[in-house]
Amino acid sequence: MASKAVVATGSKAVASIDPDQTLKASKALLAHIKKASKEKTEESGKRNLLEDGDDEPAETPVWLTLTTKRHIADKARLQPGKIPLPHPVNADESATICLIVADPQRAYKNIVASDEFPAELSKRITRVIDMTKLKAKFSQYEAQRKLFSEHDIFLGDDRIINRLPKVLGKTFYKTTQKRPIPVVFQAKTPKTEGKKVKKPRAEGEVNARKPADIAKEIYKAINSALVHLSPSTNTAVKIGLSTWTPEQIADNVDAVVTALVEKWVPQKWRNVKSIYIKGPETAALPIWLTDELWVDEKDVIAEPEEDKAVEKANVGKKRKSLEAAEEAETPATKKTRKAKKPLPEADDSKLDAQISDRKARLRKQKATAKKAMDE
Repeated sequence: MASKAVVATGSKAVASIDPDQTLKASKALLAHIKKASKEKTEESGKRNLLEDGDDEPAETPVWLTLTTKRHIADKARLQPGKIPLPHPVNADESATICLIVADPQRAYKNIVASDEFPAELSKRITRVIDMTKLKAKFSQYEAQRKLFSEHDIFLGDDRIINRLPKVLGKTFYKTTQKRPIPVVFQAKTPKTEGKKVKKPRAEGEVNARKPADIAKEIYKAINSALVHLSPSTNTAVKIGLSTWTPEQIADNVDAVVTALVEKWVPQKWRNVKSIYIKGPETAALPIWLTDELWVDEKDVIAEPEEDKAVEKANVGKKRKSLEAAEEAETPATKKTRKAKKPLPEADDSKLDAQISDRKARLRKQKATAKKAMDE
């Protein structure tokens, strides 16, 4: 089991995850997943064909969620990080593997088929394909979907891993379920006096490691938890299955949290906000929660004073702009400004006389017009 550790952070010390709390949360989560699966089966009236005969639930993934106070990464990373697990998730020997290698693929097929390569691993590798064949055969969406469904694990040479998103597209990179895992197949460059020196190769010789070293890299990739970093404060890592024991889940939680905080979280434990474990459709069970809501004091924005807030609320933008213009105006400018002429005062008696005269003229014109019509 994991041991309780203390990590120093400046003048304070932050306790890491408590193994008792981790084990307690693991037991509760696995019991809940099993109960929910049983209730779902009873409600539907149909038995899940993926479940075992002894009423064990189907293999449901268990996720560890780590929340930070600040973003871990500035941009999405298509190459996942790898954390070795004491209990690998991909330990199933029946899971098939597809290797995506650099040209030519025949050289790597020979390596996988050689006697130096482990036989039990060679049986699991069902396809070896290079970039040239990948572009030619799997450029269409339907072909990509078929390749996606035929294999359980995809491993890619780290020399061409950055070119795979353009070739495989959203079929593989929309989710992290079967995203190709980077593996180092290239031979190590020897050093002379502390400097790397390229070794001359014969014509037709492939720059690849020995079969035993390639097998070791493959085992390391499939026995590790994958960390997909994105520009957010939330990072989820698959750390187990619902058919495992609580002790296995707790061991993987400790290994993943320790490596994740030490390797990828800036400011280590000071930047960690919370740690949970959960299933795909369950609530998140807390394992560790921080006592501080921010990393530094500068992260806290002081609230404005009430008087200033009221003053700003009553003064409009137009009023403030006019006041600023008046303050910026010099005395000389004010003197040169032309004074407006005063408007003449209104005379109501004169206006009434003009109206009465006009009415009289109109009545006289009407009378004259009527007399002319009668004649």
